[in-house]
Amino acid sequence: MLMAMLGEMLVAAGEISKDQLNEALEESKKSSERLGYHLVKKGFIDENKLLPYLSKQYSIPAIDLDDYEIPEDVIKLIPADLAVKYQVVPINKMGRSLTVAIADPGDVFAVDDLRFRTGYDIDLVVSPESAIRKTIDKYYEKADSRYHQIQKEILESEDLSVEHIDESMASGTDVTDDADAAPVIKLVNSMLADAVVKKASDIHVECFEKFMRVRFRVDGVLSEQPAPPKQMQNAVISRLKIMAELDISERRVPQDGRIRIRMKNKTVDFRVSTMPTVFGEKVCLRILDQSNLMLDMTKLGFEQLALERLQNALSKSQGMVLVTGPTGSGKTVTLYSAMSGLNDVSVNISTAEDPVEFNLVGINQVYCRPEIGMTFAAALKAFLRQDPDIILIGEIRDLETGSIAIKAAMTGHLVLSTLHTNSTAATINRMLDMGLEPFNIATAVILIQAQRLAKRIHADCKVPEEIPDKAFKQLGIDPAKMRGKTFYTGKGCDVCGGTGLKGRMGIFEVMPISPAIERMILEGALTPDLEAQAIKEGMHTLRMDALVKFAKGFLSIKEVIRVAG
Repeated sequence: MLMAMLGEMLVAAGEISKDQLNEALEESKKSSERLGYHLVKKGFIDENKLLPYLSKQYSIPAIDLDDYEIPEDVIKLIPADLAVKYQVVPINKMGRSLTVAIADPGDVFAVDDLRFRTGYDIDLVVSPESAIRKTIDKYYEKADSRYHQIQKEILESEDLSVEHIDESMASGTDVTDDADAAPVIKLVNSMLADAVVKKASDIHVECFEKFMRVRFRVDGVLSEQPAPPKQMQNAVISRLKIMAELDISERRVPQDGRIRIRMKNKTVDFRVSTMPTVFGEKVCLRILDQSNLMLDMTKLGFEQLALERLQNALSKSQGMVLVTGPTGSGKTVTLYSAMSGLNDVSVNISTAEDPVEFNLVGINQVYCRPEIGMTFAAALKAFLRQDPDIILIGEIRDLETGSIAIKAAMTGHLVLSTLHTNSTAATINRMLDMGLEPFNIATAVILIQAQRLAKRIHADCKVPEEIPDKAFKQLGIDPAKMRGKTFYTGKGCDVCGGTGLKGRMGIFEVMPISPAIERMILEGALTPDLEAQAIKEGMHTLRMDALVKFAKGFLSIKEVIRVAG
């Protein structure tokens, strides 16, 4: 119907003849290509003359791309492979809307895919296909050249079956020495190496009906990366499973494995998890790069008083130190930093983890596997027969583990562990809900720390920012007290990918169990009362700590609201 309407407009305007329209319509039906494409291809009309009619047909503006200088942060919203596939170019971003120039405004699948892949509402403008190709060449020419060259080589390869992959590379792979490797090996190695270089924490390889998607999580945020073509799906997934020593023939159930690669002078581990989905297996890889592990507690973002209180608790010969927070809040790094500081030839340290994320020399690390009976509680019981000085339990999940951990803390051992709670004071009630006795909690626990991770302003593109009163009021701050002070945000640059943010820092709430708080626990005090007493004794809440870092220029007001608002 739309093709006929376009053709009728062109015939009525005298741009083409009726015979030319019929010929182009026949070609369009045979090839499934749009009518305009065949009219231009056959030379019946110039594409610049066709443009205003397309604009009128779809009621969208027509533009000349030569008049636009497109910002890099806008170009990055649509990956090169997607731009080429649909012949589109992003030209402007405003709020949640992304303006996209397209050669075929009638391609509803392209619009739906762009909306899904970018997360933005798509506003279309129409432009000639040749201008779009020229713009793609201009802005995407240098981007991801090695990756796309590998993709091209793969597409030109005649045999893509996994049986022909060199399985000798399954472990200890050197991803920087792949000159003679099979194309699929090059592609996977390139993806892994790229993620390590970008300091990603996770890689997501996802399969959908008509495309694959690859995303990296950097500084806690997922961003799309160049993806292999759909026809490479089985080969890429199989390659990852071979490297992780998983069963490539089993695609119906989840599997877990581990990959170790060499990159120049360092070794990087990947924890691999596969999951069957409707259109193929999803693979998630957690990157465990020991060179990125920050073991110096003074560099994690603690304020001086909070750090002194934590270090004082860690210097005790017995008692329990709890680190709390949601998944991804940096609890593991804090505990590893603590153990690194305590690690000495004169003490025996044992850890029970699920899984063991980093190997620490001089510390006995145990991988807990509940499916075979090796639970945290079982590991704890075994530790107590191993003459321990310091014990780390990955997480207190149940009454049995909590009871044994408290007994260990009361009998001459320093015990470190984690819980999933939102604040230090709420941890007490969480332990009571598990069934632990108040007198045991009050006696054994010597310090509780809650934490979050906040994204830092990128120092190289930091600029002053005017903050509305509404934002201060949202955080419970009197705007009048903020007058005359300078606050900052990130402008965005090439190094930080236009986000204005680079790296993360900890936000901490550290509550020592003082005699007063100990009495309140025994008396059954409520969470708000415990928090009020801790603040009275000098504790900074998560919000207070975030505001201190905001005042120092480390965090933006938007990040403070996100983390502790």
